[in-house]
This record gives sequence, C-alpha cells and structure tokens, in this order.
Amino acid sequence: MAAPILQDTYRHQGQRRALVRELRQRGIYAEPVLAALAAVPRHLFFPPAFEAHAYQDKAFPIGEGQTISQPYTVAYQTQLLGVQPTDHVLEVGTGSGYQCAVLLQLTPHVDSIEFNEVLYGRTRQLLADLGAEAATLHRGDGSLGLPDRAPFDCILVTAGAPGLPPALLRQLRVGGRLVIPVGDSNTQRMVRVTREGPESFIREEFEDFRFVPLLGASGWKQ
Repeated sequence: MAAPILQDTYRHQGQRRALVRELRQRGIYAEPVLAALAAVPRHLFFPPAFEAHAYQDKAFPIGEGQTISQPYTVAYQTQLLGVQPTDHVLEVGTGSGYQCAVLLQLTPHVDSIEFNEVLYGRTRQLLADLGAEAATLHRGDGSLGLPDRAPFDCILVTAGAPGLPPALLRQLRVGGRLVIPVGDSNTQRMVRVTREGPESFIREEFEDFRFVPLLGASGWKQ
C-alpha cells in the first residue's frame, strides 16, 4: 500500500526543478544546497491528500502544532550553515524529516533530535522507508543538544528560540557554526554563531522569519 505514496514521478521532478529556479531567483546561490533541494522529493513528506501543495514555496502544517518549513527557509538556513561533506551535523527539531533529508544530501553524518514523541515515531519510519537510515534520530530536548555525540561542525535549529542555548554553543567544535532563529513568539532573526575558540564566538544576524517555538529547558516552556 505504501508504494504509490513513495512514487517520485517525472511530474514531481519537474516541479522540483521549477522550485529550484524560483529559489535561485530569490537569492539562494549555493549550488550544493540547490542540488539537495532538487534531489529530495518534498511531496513524500506530505499527507497524500495535500500533495498538490508540496512544491509551493510555503510552510504547511504537519500536525502536533508543527509545520514543514517553506523551501526558501530550508535553503536559506542550509546555505548559512555551509555544510561540507565530512561535517558532523546536529539538527534540532526533526519535524517532518524534510530538512534532515536535505542535510543528508550534503553529508552522511547527521544527528537529529525531536521533542515531540508522535512526530519522532512518524518521521523515523518515513526516513527509513525513504532509505535515509544514515541519519541518527533521537527523541528529547533539543535545546540541550546531544553531549554524547558532540562536538559538531554544524548545528541547525529549526524552531524559534528566546536566546542562544548555552549547551549548543558548548557542543560546537572550534570553527563550527550554529544557525538558529532567535526572537520572540512572533518574529525571529536568523543568527549564525561561529566558534573561534574555547570561549570566543562571532555572532552574525540576517533576515527575519517566523518559526514554531523551540521547546525545552533553553527554549520556550511547554
């Protein structure tokens, strides 16, 4: 019964190519990131009844109060992260698994952590069905990171945080990058933090976005 859901047709591939052209026009220039979005069948992360929305550049609800981020946001964050093929990446907020699948196109070394137990179970099965077993998925408080798996070259947070989680900063390798939306519950500024030394960090600020809240000890309380 799952086979029709997991089909990736020429029509889907053409829709992805059109989406990539749109993202390029909006300022996404990193070719590996564009290639990753062209490779990942976003429609497979949607309920079949809503497949028609999959290649529109917009966010979409996935249940449990969460959304699948719009492709531009995924591309923008991934471009800021600057993932290299040997990088060890931590994704905070697995959600639908779409961003995780994009990261796996750039490096096989991906850990992803999800706060919501329902989404964790659903997405773990979906990624397995898609052959994306390279990702190591975890269930827990992403604002605390994964100290047992640290250090990370890149950390990507896919939910809005009230500030920079100290645990995530500590888990960055020297030279590593954290990309995270920071702000209030309405609007967040995209921030990139690069670790220069044991106690030295460079903070850069970029565009404003709207994300679902990061839950946890260093996020918003549930």
